[in-house]
Amino acid sequence: MGIPTEPIGSIPRPPALLAAMADHAAGRIGDDELATRQTEAVADTIARLEGLGSPVVVDGEQAKPSFATYPLSGLADLAPDGVVIPFADGHTRQLPRLTTGPFRYAVHAETYLNEARRHTRLPVKQAVIAPSALSLLYPAEPLDGYPRKAFLDDLTAEAEADIRGCLAAGAHAVQVDFTEGRLALKLDPGGGLLDDFLALNAQVLARFDAAERARIGVHTCPGGDHDSTHSADVDYAGLLPKLLALPVGNFYVQLASEPDPGRVLGIIAEHLRPGVRVFVGVTDPIDPRVETEEEVRDRVLAAARHIPVDQLGTCDDCGFSPFADDVSTSRETAFAKIGARVRGTALATRALGV
Repeated sequence: MGIPTEPIGSIPRPPALLAAMADHAAGRIGDDELATRQTEAVADTIARLEGLGSPVVVDGEQAKPSFATYPLSGLADLAPDGVVIPFADGHTRQLPRLTTGPFRYAVHAETYLNEARRHTRLPVKQAVIAPSALSLLYPAEPLDGYPRKAFLDDLTAEAEADIRGCLAAGAHAVQVDFTEGRLALKLDPGGGLLDDFLALNAQVLARFDAAERARIGVHTCPGGDHDSTHSADVDYAGLLPKLLALPVGNFYVQLASEPDPGRVLGIIAEHLRPGVRVFVGVTDPIDPRVETEEEVRDRVLAAARHIPVDQLGTCDDCGFSPFADDVSTSRETAFAKIGARVRGTALATRALGV
């Protein structure tokens, strides 16, 4: 089988979809026309991934408003003034704030998966948001008649249903996006917030059996939006040992943009459990320069000096456009980087004789 390689998730939306999104927000077109443009974008995304030789495809999150907020689309019990996430370049993203309970997902990720599978016979991976990220929706002051514990119980059930629905719908793998892991250490260097996040995610994952967890993975990165990050300055050493203890079969780890990837690989090797596969990032989505396939090959070979080849895979560091309005990376650049990852991984596979 060689060394597996998978996309992380989001790909910049094509101009026709971006225009339709703007028209829909302004009330110039209806839901049906927007859905048509989204379907066209999904079909084009998958066709282009297939053309690049990607052995596993994704829908590129073409119909998601963002990787984090898709479950909230259409919910009425939200206010706009939630937690603010600052990025290194000075811009921010703001989550909504829950105003009443009970909390329920308005959209489950299997909706996107079912649409993607209509367009391909290849394995399809589906990304879902980690429950820890959505735990930030609950306000600092308790909601009347809906205590935080009740919210977390509801959130746990909804997150389980989100993952389980994708597994049942035939996902090749379900990737839990946990970009807030590194951020937690920036917000709380003592580690309490990270421990809370990990405990909540582990509580959800514990609801799955061993065969199901083998198809579940966790993705970590320092965020990626408008060519900036929110926590790249946080030492991975505070996160990875705890992260790698989560009961899943796969980890997707941003690595290409790390200043000292060898050190990070050493941490991974020290805490790697048998039967677990680590997909290391070999392309950097926020770097406008397209990596060569030889660079990718060399990054894979470097990783193979630390991680057993039968436990190694490759991926992009992060999604290319986790928020739908992020056009800092072009669609063409994203596909060029993905092509370099696929070809470079194949070169490394041959060099390693696997």
